[in-house]
Amino acid sequence: MNYELNKRVFHFRRPARTSRGVYLTRTSWFVTLMEEELRPTCFADADPGKGGVGVGECAPLPDLSCDALPDDVYESTLRQMCECVCAEGAIPYEALRPYPSMLFGLETAFAQLRGESPFGGHSGFSRGESGLRINGLVWMGTLAEMHERIVEKLQAGFHCVKLKVGAIDWQEELAMVDYVRSRFGGDVLELRLDANGGFSEAEAMARLKELSAYGIHSIEQPIKKGRWGQMRELSEGGLVPIALDEELIGLNNRDEKARMLDAVRPQYIVLKPSLHGGMAGCREWVELARERGIASWLTSALESNVGLRAIGLLAAELYGDTPTLCQGLGTGQLFTDNVETLGEGSRRMSVACEVRGDELWLTSEATVQLQR
Repeated sequence: MNYELNKRVFHFRRPARTSRGVYLTRTSWFVTLMEEELRPTCFADADPGKGGVGVGECAPLPDLSCDALPDDVYESTLRQMCECVCAEGAIPYEALRPYPSMLFGLETAFAQLRGESPFGGHSGFSRGESGLRINGLVWMGTLAEMHERIVEKLQAGFHCVKLKVGAIDWQEELAMVDYVRSRFGGDVLELRLDANGGFSEAEAMARLKELSAYGIHSIEQPIKKGRWGQMRELSEGGLVPIALDEELIGLNNRDEKARMLDAVRPQYIVLKPSLHGGMAGCREWVELARERGIASWLTSALESNVGLRAIGLLAAELYGDTPTLCQGLGTGQLFTDNVETLGEGSRRMSVACEVRGDELWLTSEATVQLQR
């Protein structure tokens, strides 16, 4: 095989604010793998889905991913991994465990190259026959901004909304939760929260008690990672179901994963391939969680359509075409300059993911190409 790397910076339509800071841009490295007889070509000429060429997205998040290295170090490390894949004709999974975003991109590209899952027509979602139910994501902002965004999601037809909390005044955030629930009961709207570790250990239990009156589906990462004992208390408190996200980052060994799940016993885990071990790592997390009666869903780590599409296909593989839980994949409209197509002319393929109501669908153009 041959390979090529292309670095690309995407720009958010709106500042993406979390309790850790604000994202204005997003950097991704696109890995193109090609069969040996094909000459290395530019990313725009790639032809994924037909075999012989595959494209994957490697997108670490600054200050969050365990492999968020300086750009030059990240790229040189990724090149070493690409060279290993090309020389061996296989993914070096063990070597890539510390680099989940690189593993995810290489897994995606390698699967496309071989014409295998997750890019084959093995599910109704991959064939464009059904969509995956997703939550509507409402980013942090002022009270007025969040109010406007909630109304937008509800008008668009979402039945599950996820609010980012933990960055503005708590009483204002609580008032927003009260506003939503007073107009839409639990039988109409599933309400999820994501604190991104924004609550202090001292205040977390009291805040969960206040939230317990509002029928919250779950709250992601209420306190910072690494506080297993305190997180176990929140999980056992029964006030609001706990979903772990950041807690999973950096736990790349199967035994480490099992030890954390046994220590915390959350109700849910939220999986991002770029952060939590690529596709192989997410399959491992799901297996360990199921053994312990812990449910899960997939979400994106702010990838472009290339990564988002691969995560959607993985979700259909793991949970079927009608998952019990909504997936967190409503991030494809974040960028002003998202990737919409790969290739040119007769080799052109759409990678856009279309949101219809509260479902994520592959575009029809992508489906036609995949079935050839």
